[in-house]
Amino acid sequence: MAAIRIARDDDAAAIHTIYAPHVESGSATFENALPGVDAMRERIRARLQHYPWLVWEDAGEVLAYAYAGRFRERAAYDWIAETSIYVRADAQRRGIARALYGVLLEAMRLQGLTQVVGVITLPGTASVAMHEAMGFTSAGIWRQCGYKLGQWWDVGVWQKELQSAANPPLPVTPFPRLPPASWQPLPQRQG
Repeated sequence: MAAIRIARDDDAAAIHTIYAPHVESGSATFENALPGVDAMRERIRARLQHYPWLVWEDAGEVLAYAYAGRFRERAAYDWIAETSIYVRADAQRRGIARALYGVLLEAMRLQGLTQVVGVITLPGTASVAMHEAMGFTSAGIWRQCGYKLGQWWDVGVWQKELQSAANPPLPVTPFPRLPPASWQPLPQRQG
């Protein structure tokens, strides 16, 4: 039985393995050099201080991960975050991404975030389809903004409202302060 849970330090190697093909030969990330397991562990720790970083685990193996992070540095952006999700190649097309992303978005909503953006290297057909199925809408395209693998890439931005914005807004609750029972789903059955 599969479970969605918070990423731990000992997940860094599996997460790094899932991420590596996207760095080395893919365009989903514009990172050009593998960060290494220790750096990945530090990324997990740093994000978890304020935002969710979740994994999909099945039979003791991490098959996917999703996380949120700060959209921009200015305080006025505190209520919007950017998300990322990566699924191991042999675990794709099984509904894992939608289930994991759904839990991530709910945790973010409970934190008090009002908007979320997904930034997708185009054409990114599968990612665009997943985001739109999750209620995201296109918010624009950054033309030829990334150079990787010998070519320029356009990047699309998809945006979703998690909840109406209050005026004035309440402070966003750091993810570690959310009670797990408020966002944690029941174990997932895979068929």
